[in-house]
Amino acid sequence: MDQNPAPLSVISVIATSLQRERRRAGLSLAELARRAGVAKSTLSQLESGTGNPSIETLWALCVALDVTFAQLVEPPEPKVHVIRADEGSTIAAEHAEYVAKVLSASPPNARRDLYLITAQPGTVREAAPHRSGTYEHVVLSVGRALVGVQGNPVEIGPGDYIGYPADVPHVFEALEPDTVAVMVSEHV
Repeated sequence: MDQNPAPLSVISVIATSLQRERRRAGLSLAELARRAGVAKSTLSQLESGTGNPSIETLWALCVALDVTFAQLVEPPEPKVHVIRADEGSTIAAEHAEYVAKVLSASPPNARRDLYLITAQPGTVREAAPHRSGTYEHVVLSVGRALVGVQGNPVEIGPGDYIGYPADVPHVFEALEPDTVAVMVSEHV
């Protein structure tokens, strides 16, 4: 442990980040401590917000969790991006009735999965956090839905786009029968 205490706000961010990333990795407190080469009591103190880690301890935990240093020490900033059906830059084809709208460019080294979602009202799809850095993109085709970060979803309609972090709890709730959407899950 470091002799100079870190500010309490940083300690609480580290505590929350460690808990989130350990659960995401499916590791017990004892297993993470073993993999990082730190005492289980030290890790327990860090997760409870009462510890004061050294840089070396945090780096060892980052390596064991396969996360960046910033993911443990900076508060997460959800980056939600909404483009309504009548918004955004479009490019028309020269010889066809075809218009393309860029919603999100793929970052370098990203992996994406594409899904067609069909949902009915009356139930909410509550998704647990996915792997750290996962981001989802949804374009609604038919119906209306509440989509996005749990506790702050956005209502979208046909042609609307929403992008949101999926490494936090998130939801999809159909508001009309036979709601259809295209979803891209981006893993970095």
